[in-house]
Amino acid sequence: MSITPEDIKRVKGLGCLVDKRYGDVFNVRVITRNGKISVSAHRAIADAAERFGSGEVAMTSRLTMEIQGVHYDNIDALIAFLAEHGLETGGTGPLVRPVVSCKGTTCQYGLVDTFSLSEKIHERFYKGYHTVTLPHKFKIAVGGCPNNCVKPDLNDIGIIGQRVPKFDISKCKGCKTCQVELACPIKAASVKNGIIRVSDDCNGCGRCKNKCPFGVSEEYLNGYKIFIGGRWGKKIAIGKPLSKLFTNEDEVLDAVEKAICLFRDEGVAGERFADTVNRLGFDYVEAKLLK
Repeated sequence: MSITPEDIKRVKGLGCLVDKRYGDVFNVRVITRNGKISVSAHRAIADAAERFGSGEVAMTSRLTMEIQGVHYDNIDALIAFLAEHGLETGGTGPLVRPVVSCKGTTCQYGLVDTFSLSEKIHERFYKGYHTVTLPHKFKIAVGGCPNNCVKPDLNDIGIIGQRVPKFDISKCKGCKTCQVELACPIKAASVKNGIIRVSDDCNGCGRCKNKCPFGVSEEYLNGYKIFIGGRWGKKIAIGKPLSKLFTNEDEVLDAVEKAICLFRDEGVAGERFADTVNRLGFDYVEAKLLK
């Protein structure tokens, strides 16, 4: 079957990427919400791969599932079959891409409900903004803690759970062996002149919570840190954190929406959000997002 460039462009917009080894074979991306799907959805994807593809499924770096080896003339039937099981394809083009999150909701180190937040991001921005063309793709990642397992600071927008200590220094006894100091994995807490101190290196992991037997480390401010302008690939950029600690999901969602709208309105076609931030200036962009 002869495939035209227009055919390739049409199905790419549906999440179907041409297999470079063949002229009429595609790999089709099935959207997941943060990589977590039901067993019945897994069964449907496996069934679809056997019926319409090569019988193989690959995971992408964005936690979508990619059905391999689908001939062009099977694509529409595959998409219809998936739709019958509540599944959709996509995840390509200059749009908000499917959100990626870690398992912070269930992980022992997770400080925020990553499943809840990423579900809301998926509905509000991947689906809600799906007809909004941007200057380039826009990637969002949610990390439950500063372990950065899904590399939030290497995304256009990265969200990381935080537990910022508010030590009650009046309770500090200046112990020779300080349990708070021992608990800090990055050595940001230390006893100096008989008092526990925390340096600016503190990443808000919260590992020191309740470690002090005298109650120094009981109070914390829980929230989210947002990084903007990250990127991986041929040209890597590490996102820079906004100065505000966001204390609830609504604040986070509003900031993400402002970032998407700023990219839509002030970005230049073909540039990533990192380039937009650099061109406009971080202070300018931060002011827009925090206003």
